[in-house]
Amino acid sequence: MQTASSPPGEVALPPAVPGARLALDGAGGPVTLYAAHPDGDAGGGRPLLLVHSVNAAGSTYEVRPIYEHYRARRPVYALDLPGFGLSDRSERIYEPRLMTDALLAAVAEVRRRHGDAPIDALALSLAAEFLARAACEQAAAFRTVALVSPTGFARRWEREGPAGSTLGKPWLHAILTRQAWRRGLFATLTRKGSIRYFLRRTYGAPDVDEGMVEYDYLTTHQPGAEHAPLSFLSGFLFSCDVGPLYRGLGMPVWLAHGVRGDFTDYAYKDTFAGRRGWSFDVFQTGALPHFERPDEFFARYDAFLAAADGA
Repeated sequence: MQTASSPPGEVALPPAVPGARLALDGAGGPVTLYAAHPDGDAGGGRPLLLVHSVNAAGSTYEVRPIYEHYRARRPVYALDLPGFGLSDRSERIYEPRLMTDALLAAVAEVRRRHGDAPIDALALSLAAEFLARAACEQAAAFRTVALVSPTGFARRWEREGPAGSTLGKPWLHAILTRQAWRRGLFATLTRKGSIRYFLRRTYGAPDVDEGMVEYDYLTTHQPGAEHAPLSFLSGFLFSCDVGPLYRGLGMPVWLAHGVRGDFTDYAYKDTFAGRRGWSFDVFQTGALPHFERPDEFFARYDAFLAAADGA
């Protein structure tokens, strides 16, 4: 079991969700995978894997309502991506390949525990790009893919670049990671006031989940917390080839998003309208509909899963 430790004066990071914590060590390095099962039955039902978004304060707390809802009825797992939560936060450049490898390691472990059956997987925001890449590379491992507020669908940003390329700017990363100010820069971005400001932009509303504010503050004040976010800020975690990845998904896909806040441009999804296997739901919320309208969110996701069962 993997735990977090902190220097004197810092508070150790508690688990983001209840359940067992599995320590995996794959190509993406050491990561933590949360696991919960109905009544302790590790084998019953099709497993669901959840993946949080990437930002200055990303963590599994972002999928907590989904995890807690489904753990009473099916096996559910949630991955702390490299650089976040209780996973390894070593100093390196974080790129989609690293994140995808960690996700595939989690998928392999989940399937190993459940007879190698294909799984359902859901990812938030930028992690939707990592999930799409994983599902293109190992299509047989996924029964369905759910993309909640995914990046890569904005009108101004149709990314059709070379396979495996990113938007990373080495010169910007070099500036952001200079020892003289990187901790000060990150500390400014992760004050509670800053965290609440960015969450309000995500929600598109003044009221945000206060538990997330508190957890975001704790997770951004752990050793090494700045490394992955600084790669994010310098573009290295954005894929240039995301268009072909999304078009390459052959399993049933659910795309869900809100209409408020900073994440509302999904014009590129029109190119998928009528595409076999794709379903769309729009919520009168910000980018985290499962926090704002959980009952509606679960009803629509359940309807998508039921349709996949029928298909």
